Amino acid sequence: MHIHILGICGSFMGGLAALAREAGHRVTGCDAGVYPPMSEQLRALGIDLVEGFGTDQMALAPDVFVVGNVVSRARLPDGSAKFPLMEAILDAGARYTSGPQWLSEHILAGRHVLAVAGTHGKTTTTSMLAWILECSGLAPGFLVGGVPLNFGVSARLGAIERPGPQPGAPLFVIEADEYDTAFFDKRSKFLHYRPRTAVLNNLEFDHADIFDDLASIERQFHHLLRTVPAAGCVVVNGLEESLARVLHAGCWSPVRSFGSAASDWSASGEPGAFDVLLRGKRVARVEWALTGTHNQLNALAAIAAAAHVGVEPGAASQALRTFQSVRRRMELRGTVRGIAVYDDFAHHPTAIRTTLDGLRRSLGDRGRILAAFEPRSNTMKLGTMKSQLPWALESADLAFCHTAGLDWDAGAALAAMGTGPHGRAHTAATLDQLVQQIAQTAQPGDHVVCMSNGAFGNVHARLLAALAQPGTMN
Repeated sequence: MHIHILGICGSFMGGLAALAREAGHRVTGCDAGVYPPMSEQLRALGIDLVEGFGTDQMALAPDVFVVGNVVSRARLPDGSAKFPLMEAILDAGARYTSGPQWLSEHILAGRHVLAVAGTHGKTTTTSMLAWILECSGLAPGFLVGGVPLNFGVSARLGAIERPGPQPGAPLFVIEADEYDTAFFDKRSKFLHYRPRTAVLNNLEFDHADIFDDLASIERQFHHLLRTVPAAGCVVVNGLEESLARVLHAGCWSPVRSFGSAASDWSASGEPGAFDVLLRGKRVARVEWALTGTHNQLNALAAIAAAAHVGVEPGAASQALRTFQSVRRRMELRGTVRGIAVYDDFAHHPTAIRTTLDGLRRSLGDRGRILAAFEPRSNTMKLGTMKSQLPWALESADLAFCHTAGLDWDAGAALAAMGTGPHGRAHTAATLDQLVQQIAQTAQPGDHVVCMSNGAFGNVHARLLAALAQPGTMN
């Protein structure tokens, strides 16, 4: 069929586009303000992109319009539609569906779905799990909300039959997001995926634009549990009280826990080199380049999920030795005059903290950490978690906040860190000002971590260029 995707450059919808193209469908799409890596991936696949949401796209006459959750019935100040193409689709009575619904019906049907849910670590854990299955010869399909460096693409169909001697449906690993499906379907996206293996990595309050409180998100996670068959498996973080409440509400599948000393799966050792324990018995060892306790927990989750489809923990741990992480997860973008600049997707305070803690643990006393961030997610723009920012940035020697588009006072939120010329926290209303502040402050041996869930105005390249200019550093 011919599908036309509205909001095609989002990480999920872009992956869906790649899968549809690989499955033999004709794919076109539209979006506004596109940026890498998804725009690059789509163009490399030969998928035609249209800028904006104009009604002229009705002339494409696809078999179905697939609508991303960026699309709404919102109106601009002058009363006109923000997404005129959607209005035209509705007026014409044209066929449309959501991305998760289309994926469920056309890609996931008949497969053993391994879904990775949680507030943090979904992309990395999904990538780890896909790589473990790949190294085990199981040729999984996958859809990840990022680009795993081991694969170089965010999505692929995988084998149509499960390879190897063990019977079963072909495998598909998916990042399972709790955000809502579409403007016409307010259920969490992951409710469409019907997993046989469900990973619940962690659960905190997030998405303040669509959820009133943590209990509202816990309810969606419990709805996910209701879709897991009795022959399936729920892999759950044993350290999370919120997930304990989700399980207490009812679970009809075997549960395997990880993380705590009392869990089925636990770790002994530092995050960079640790033994994997199954009910207290050493069954494998992981030695890799990743840092941070959060990645140690992600690894346990992936190993436990892989075990449910027959992968021995020793084989899973061996695969993780060659795991290369994901683009925009502490991705080193360059080093200039002894200053390293990283790109990271962290935007929730807990994610910011774990990212910086992991780097500090790796560095020890060698070099300063300069954290540059923009509160860009819907939750952070609302200011819901602004009070947590000083806690999130504790491991940073200096913090630089891009304040454009905020209607709350970032300087006041960061006051506990000390502001002004000699404080640890600095704010900048423009990217030029932010780059200038960092370039004038950075010293050889520093590590600059740029954190955002968007393109951040390509601040990484601008920083590297500014640092290369003579006279910019102290």
